[in-house]
Amino acid sequence: MPSTASPTGRGGTAPMYEDGVVRAFALASVLWGVVGMLVGVIIAAQLAWPELNLGIPWLSYGRLRPLHTNAVIFAFGGCVLMATAFHVVQRTSQVRLFAPKLAWFTFWGWQTVIVLAAITLPLGITSGKEYAELEWPIDLLIAVVWVSYAIVFFGTIGVRRVRHIYVANWFFGAFIIAVALLHIVNSAEIPVSLTKSYSAYAGVQDAMVQWWYGHNAVGFFLTAGFLGMMYYYIPKQANRPVYSYRLSIVHFWALIFTYMWAGPHHLHYTALPDWAQSVGMLFSLVLLAPSWGGMINGVMTLSGAWHKLRDDPILKFLIVALSFYGMSTFEGPMMSIKTVNALSHYTDWTIGHVHSGALGWVGLISMGSLYHLIPRMYGRTEMYSKRAIELHFWIATLGIVLYIAAMWIAGVMQGLMWRAVNPDGTLTWTFAESVKATYPFYVVRLLGGLLYLGGMCLMAWNVVLTTRVGHTRAQPIPPVAVPAAA
Repeated sequence: MPSTASPTGRGGTAPMYEDGVVRAFALASVLWGVVGMLVGVIIAAQLAWPELNLGIPWLSYGRLRPLHTNAVIFAFGGCVLMATAFHVVQRTSQVRLFAPKLAWFTFWGWQTVIVLAAITLPLGITSGKEYAELEWPIDLLIAVVWVSYAIVFFGTIGVRRVRHIYVANWFFGAFIIAVALLHIVNSAEIPVSLTKSYSAYAGVQDAMVQWWYGHNAVGFFLTAGFLGMMYYYIPKQANRPVYSYRLSIVHFWALIFTYMWAGPHHLHYTALPDWAQSVGMLFSLVLLAPSWGGMINGVMTLSGAWHKLRDDPILKFLIVALSFYGMSTFEGPMMSIKTVNALSHYTDWTIGHVHSGALGWVGLISMGSLYHLIPRMYGRTEMYSKRAIELHFWIATLGIVLYIAAMWIAGVMQGLMWRAVNPDGTLTWTFAESVKATYPFYVVRLLGGLLYLGGMCLMAWNVVLTTRVGHTRAQPIPPVAVPAAA
C-alpha cells in the first residue's frame, strides 16, 4: 500500500504554494491586454481615417503600431505565460516556487521593460526590427529578467517531489530556452548612443536572422508556451486526462525540431538564396503534421465529455482556441508555398493570418486559462459572473470572425489588383486604387477589433469583482503518494 509523504514547513505546518507572484502576473496580463488591444483599435481606426493621429508624431501609425505589437505579445502574452508557467510548474511538481524573491524580481523587471517600451516606442526610439524594436539598454534588461525567469522555472523542476515531468513543463521549458537564444542572437547590436544602435549583421544576413527570430517568436513565444497552457488547463477544466500522453510527447519533439527552420518563408522572392527560401517552405509544410497532432490531442481530450461544452464557457474558450490554432497552422504552411505567397505577400491576407492566430489561438487560450486560474488564486471555484464569461466568448468570437474575414477578402483583392495587367503590359490598377478599394474592409476590421476589445473590458470587470469577493489565502501543497517500504 502506498504511504503519504507530507513534508512540513516551520512549526509543523504544511508548506504553501507561492501564489502571490502568480496573482500579480495574472492581474497585470488583464491590464496590459486592455491597453494593448486599445492601441490596436486606435491604429485600426487610423488606417480607415488617417487624420485621427491629430498631426501628433507620438500618435502616428508608425509609432503606435510597434507599441501595439509589443503590448499584446510581450506585455499581455508575456504576463499570461509567466503567470501560468509559475502556476503549472508548482502544481505539477508539488513544490513551492524555487527562489520566490527572484520570481518577484522577474515580475517587477518585466513590468519595467513594458513601461520602458511604452515610453520609448512612441518617442521613435527603435531599432526598426519587427517584434524586436526595443533599443539595446532595454534588450539587456530583458536578458537579465529572462534569466531570472528561467532560474525560477527550472529550479522549481529541479526540486520537484514528483519524479515525472509533466508535458506542459516540457513546452514551457522549451519556450523559455528558445526565446533566450532568439533574443540574444537577434539583438546583437553595436551601440552608438544610449538610445541608438545598429545591428551586428548586414544586408540579407540581417534579414535572415531577423526572420529566424521573428517566425520563432511566433513559434515559441506564441505557440510552444501557450501549448503548455493547453496541456494543463484543458484537462483540468474538463476534469479529464489528456487524450494521448504519447501523442503529446511526439507533438513536442516534432514541433520543437521543425519550427526553428521555417523562418525563411518570410523572405520569398528576396535576395535570400533560393535554396534557403525552399528550406523554409519545406519545413513550413512539414510543420502542419505536429501542429494538427497537438490540436487533435487537445480537442479529443473532451472525448466522452462533449456535453460539458454546453454549460462551461471556459471550455468554449479553450476548445475554440484550438480550432483557430488548427486553422492558422493550416493557413501558414499554405501561404509559405511560393506560388501562393506570390499572391498573398505584402497584402492584408498576411494580417488576417497573423490575427487568426493571435486573437483566435493566443487570445482565447489565454482568456480561458485566466478564467480558470484567477478565481482559484482568490479562494473561489469560479469567476464572479459566469454569464459575463459566456457573453465575452461570443463577443470575442464574433469580433475575430469579422476581423479575419475582412482581411482575407481585402488581401486576396489586393493581390489580384496588384498583379493585373493590361494587354500592353501596363498595370490595370494603381496602388492608390487598391487602397481605396480596401477602405470598407478596414472599417469592418475596426468593428471586429472594437468587439474584441469590448470583450476584454468585460473580462477586466469580471476579474475586479472576483478579486473583491475572494481572498488570497495561501494554498497548501498536497502530500505525494509514495510506495511504502517492503
